[in-house]
Amino acid sequence: MMGPSLDEDDMVINQPSLSDALFHFSLITWKLVFALIPPVKSFGGWPAFFIALSMVGGITFVVGDVAEILGCSLSIPSAVSAITLVAVGTSLPDTFASVTAAQGSEYADSAIGNVTGSNSVNIFLGLGLPWVICAMYGNSINAPYIVPAGELSFTVLIFLVCSVLVFALLTTRRMIVGGELGGPMVSKVITAGICFMLWVVYITLSIL
Repeated sequence: MMGPSLDEDDMVINQPSLSDALFHFSLITWKLVFALIPPVKSFGGWPAFFIALSMVGGITFVVGDVAEILGCSLSIPSAVSAITLVAVGTSLPDTFASVTAAQGSEYADSAIGNVTGSNSVNIFLGLGLPWVICAMYGNSINAPYIVPAGELSFTVLIFLVCSVLVFALLTTRRMIVGGELGGPMVSKVITAGICFMLWVVYITLSIL
């Protein structure tokens, strides 16, 4: 039996743009690695969830170790290496996830919530769980688990101020433009520029 015939329109191959081609070839390694994740329709999506989570955790571990080695080789302080190299490397997956959520969602809640949710997991779970395990181990050997305070108090204060300014910017966009994301090109460029400058200010003040 003959299969359904294909029209000429179905066989047209769209020529990718230069940016699409550059992104594709720069991310081809990660695409091949994450192609090992099973389909989300298999067993309710649980295998895909746990395998994807383990892969993201593995990438975060590798990025953290490489950044630590690079900072040690270049004599970069640990606090500076953490808020620059490690932070950028571990935030790139969240950035692409936010872009995908912004493009495919009706509202901006999923894109913005992904950023705040990721930071919450990093702080509460990424710090709290190791502390609990170390405290339990220290208690089992009758040794107190104490971590001396570092130099992040000023950095946290600057981060809090910049975060409040970003939420104020999103609220202003909702009242003027009508949405947190998108809108006219001028508003998008201004918003992106302000957010980027806040990141530069945060990095600069933290390092100084």
